[in-house]
Amino acid sequence: MIYLKTREEIELCRAAALTVSRTLGLIAREIKEGVQLSYLDKIAEEYIRDNGGLPAFKGYSGFPATLCISMNQAVVHGIPNNTVIKDGDLVSVDCGVKLNGYHGDHAYTFCIGNVAPDVLKLVEVTKESLMLGIEACKINGHIGDISFAVQNHAEKNGYGVVRELVGHGLGKKLHEKPDVPNFGNRGSGKKIKNGMVLAIEPMINMGTKNVKQLNDGWTIVTSDGKPSAHFEHNVAVIDGKTEILSTFEYVEEALQAVHR
Repeated sequence: MIYLKTREEIELCRAAALTVSRTLGLIAREIKEGVQLSYLDKIAEEYIRDNGGLPAFKGYSGFPATLCISMNQAVVHGIPNNTVIKDGDLVSVDCGVKLNGYHGDHAYTFCIGNVAPDVLKLVEVTKESLMLGIEACKINGHIGDISFAVQNHAEKNGYGVVRELVGHGLGKKLHEKPDVPNFGNRGSGKKIKNGMVLAIEPMINMGTKNVKQLNDGWTIVTSDGKPSAHFEHNVAVIDGKTEILSTFEYVEEALQAVHR
């Protein structure tokens, strides 16, 4: 069942989403060569709790951390550990927050130092796919319109679109209906209505669309070992218009400051 939110509930989702945005902005200031993934997880949890939230991922189905940090060939659900970030790494950071009973959940893929040009292109196209998916999210349209926009742009550029993992609804629960696949046909799927809150999240691979799970029971990696990128925003349909509840502004401001 799809739970349509009131304006008040959407504002609670927005507050949670913006707490995620600011957490990712903190990560953007700290993520660099030589930093351990476990350190990033620690500061994220401290920041979320200090700002009145709860880490939504920690303990979710047994997940042991605040952040999902997935590097290079890892697609999603990587567990932060003592791995040290190196020059040229691709690092996807996914964060969830529960604040005042509602959830925010989004992700950003960071390029560390001298990243190969073909990997930079993958990251750029994945981010573009997200924005095109959001653009296709229109009142009285269908979820498949979002799916088609993401898939079309990614595959047009020669990339693989992950099938096993999808975007989702968001609200009092971290994962709600409807599912929002990154592949599909225009006009298919559930109708887009006022009050929908969605997490749209392209997971795009440089090579094959196929993935596998590691023995830790969480980390999903590409079957061919090639890099993967992941971006995610939270959106809501309000009075017939789609609004992005989350923002990458904090991340981008932090990255600009670091590179000055």
